[in-house]
Amino acid sequence: MESKWFLTKIRDEFRGGKINVDKTYKLLEKLSIPCNYIHVKSIFKANDRLKQGRITIEEFRSIYRIMAHREEIIEIFNTYSENQKFLFEKNLLQFLIQEQYALDMTKNTAFEIIQKYEPIEEVKRAHQMSFEGFIRYMGSPECLIFKTDCGKVYQDMNHPLNDYFISSSHNTYLVSDQLLGPSDLWGYISALVKGCRCLEIDCWDGSRNEPVVYHGYTLTSKLLFKTVIQAIEKFAFLVQNHCSPPQQEVMADILQCVFGDSLLSDMLDDFPDRLPSPEVLKFKILVRNKKIGSLMETRARKGSDKHGQVAEYEEIDQDVDGEVKESKSLAVLEDNSEEKSDTINVAGLPLFKRKRVKVAMALSDLVIYTKAEKFRSFQYSRLYQQFNESNSIGESEARKLLKLKAHEFILHTRMFITRIYPKAMRADSSNFNPQEFWNIGCQMVALNFQTPGLPMDLQIGKFLDNGGSGYILKPHFLRDIETQFDPNETPRDTDPVTLTIRLISGIQLPPSNNSSSNKANTLVILEIFGVPDDHVRQQTRVIKKNAFCPRWNETFTFIIQVPELALIRFVVESQGLITGNEFLGQYTLPVLCMNKGYRRVPLFSKMGESLEPAALFIYVWYVR
Repeated sequence: MESKWFLTKIRDEFRGGKINVDKTYKLLEKLSIPCNYIHVKSIFKANDRLKQGRITIEEFRSIYRIMAHREEIIEIFNTYSENQKFLFEKNLLQFLIQEQYALDMTKNTAFEIIQKYEPIEEVKRAHQMSFEGFIRYMGSPECLIFKTDCGKVYQDMNHPLNDYFISSSHNTYLVSDQLLGPSDLWGYISALVKGCRCLEIDCWDGSRNEPVVYHGYTLTSKLLFKTVIQAIEKFAFLVQNHCSPPQQEVMADILQCVFGDSLLSDMLDDFPDRLPSPEVLKFKILVRNKKIGSLMETRARKGSDKHGQVAEYEEIDQDVDGEVKESKSLAVLEDNSEEKSDTINVAGLPLFKRKRVKVAMALSDLVIYTKAEKFRSFQYSRLYQQFNESNSIGESEARKLLKLKAHEFILHTRMFITRIYPKAMRADSSNFNPQEFWNIGCQMVALNFQTPGLPMDLQIGKFLDNGGSGYILKPHFLRDIETQFDPNETPRDTDPVTLTIRLISGIQLPPSNNSSSNKANTLVILEIFGVPDDHVRQQTRVIKKNAFCPRWNETFTFIIQVPELALIRFVVESQGLITGNEFLGQYTLPVLCMNKGYRRVPLFSKMGESLEPAALFIYVWYVR
């Protein structure tokens, strides 16, 4: 029956005689067998017995079997098939429950899978599944490692905004380095496509009263603020404002004109003293900037003419690591004595610098729940910081605070939105590891989205969760007022996961750039990212000269103490003894978003592009 079906599908293609490699590739696709052209070309060459660049129908049959009939899938099929030819509904149901841990499956579910994936009509009508149907099911999205439920917005979106991790970018307008590179609208579009929900718009005075966006005091190119806003249209973003009051008014006019009612310009009646939730703020734009006065004062000015109205306030710039010297710095801040100098000193040591900042009231009044406030110390924030004030902390200072006062940091992020941004020394737009700051509940860990690599792999992997919405509800121990959690200490009272992964094989992996055909010396690295105690890295042996179907059959076990924060990253490399290993592909996802059973791990390039059909074939099992 299978042979008859196969010949019926391909016979017409051979009526004119033999076919070449391009027609072979298209015919495989027509048969719903995803293929990498490089691998098809290599296997075509090996099966072209006359070496004429054209093959017979029997030679194509051989190529099809090599491409589609993988040995590891045959072994699974034969385990559950009573006659090693077909799966009855009860056989398929047994496989789904015992191997795929689909405990809620019914006979009707098995019937639906057969109807969807079985290509042979006679077999389908008999409520059976052939091996052809089974390989198509195993290659379907239903057998991916990422849980389907996690691909939807399933978390409670009614918590206050500070209870969520928020996908955030740094200097979003740059598509290269921080000093000389171009500014481009594609930076915003690309970040939004990747699920970013907090975009940075660095605004400066431009000619002809037109604010511009660029990295100030550098040679990066400039974009018109108006053009950037029009491109973003209806997504949340963050503004860093360096413009004079007249051009701040222009910014306010542009924001109101382009976004209209989507722009949140007044506090919500039900939220006068706490942050609203993502659900309440759905389809709304929030501006983060300096603000004058309270929310009630903003409401009182609503509808009034603010043209030409400018307010001035004194901003305190922290000049040293204030949190390390918290007791001294707080004493200075509470000193009401008149200070004529621009610098406040304690025992001759400059701690803070004062500077006067002018803000156009028209722009100030557009800032509601995301007022930018300079971080001074945890103690100061506990005493004085308002619910709608958020802090931006550089990675270096944040890392010091994390090491010295992790628990206080968590209590701070429990109450206030905190943004972490890359240090100025990263002129090449490199990124830090965001995991260490997610571990303490920092909501906005801002990365350079234009720079590929491990940090962005973690960023994209983490925010696959909750439907890729860009919002992930923080674990309860990062929201609980009574929390004793400290990522730097051995976790107590946790619910650990024992994760076992059998890495079975590779599927059409990308060949090495050093190979003239489809070869690579393949190995796989499995790495857990989370709290320090959970960070571990293991790898397979090297399979020489095989990128098409390397088989490892190696088992790895991980005990993960804080699975709520853990990510797992699969990296495929080609071993290079002289030049070092060559990156071939990777995939990162939250540990708790992994399906159990036989699963495919899709692979992505360094730039985040899909390498389909390249994948890893694994078996996953875990218990809590």
